[in-house]
Amino acid sequence: MDLISRRQVLYDKKWRVFVRRAKLFRQAPFVDFVFGAGSMALGNVTEESDFDVLVGTRTGRIFTARFFCVLLFGLFGWRRKKLMHHEAASDKICFNHFVTLSSSKLSPPYNDYWNALYERLVPIYGRRDLLDEFLAKNLEWNNRVQKFGDDLRHVGSESSFLKKTFEVLFSGFFGDFAEKVLKRLQVLRIESSLLHDPPGFKPRIKYSDTELEFHPIGERSLPADFLYS
Repeated sequence: MDLISRRQVLYDKKWRVFVRRAKLFRQAPFVDFVFGAGSMALGNVTEESDFDVLVGTRTGRIFTARFFCVLLFGLFGWRRKKLMHHEAASDKICFNHFVTLSSSKLSPPYNDYWNALYERLVPIYGRRDLLDEFLAKNLEWNNRVQKFGDDLRHVGSESSFLKKTFEVLFSGFFGDFAEKVLKRLQVLRIESSLLHDPPGFKPRIKYSDTELEFHPIGERSLPADFLYS
């Protein structure tokens, strides 16, 4: 088997694992849509590749949604942690990007790498109209973004009873209070982590009520052999 064939087999194998694990998003409160991103979207996978996701959350509940995602996938041992590298990170879900429905246009800077990545986002979970709305908002800076079509990797848009129950419990005044507490705790943890980064390290980090982004490498470029399809 040649290198290209082996890479395709690995790619298909990893997607099967990714799709099985992505079904857990049906249990995650305030998660409205999810896209597969990173190497799984671009197709340049290795044995050590993790599963990057872009998660769309309910407005006003972005920190709550992140908390439940980290909790749920952590319980199953499927979440990639910051200090995981190489084999330890393989097949783990990497929660490095969250956006809200009210502000799902991605933030600049935009370069060839981010253009190529976001035009290849793979719809994993969520209603078709929400997926299309997100893609439409990003046409302004990336005119190659496509509408959501039928994709076997899409696990549907169903919400479990557990998810619906927690969304009711975390609504209203109590939900607003919980969001503020979770935001404070998460921001403290993020800022504390940044203090320990080495000099000159410039990650692509954003944290606000509308977008959370944690990419350790701010400036990225496409592989020399990358081809647009």
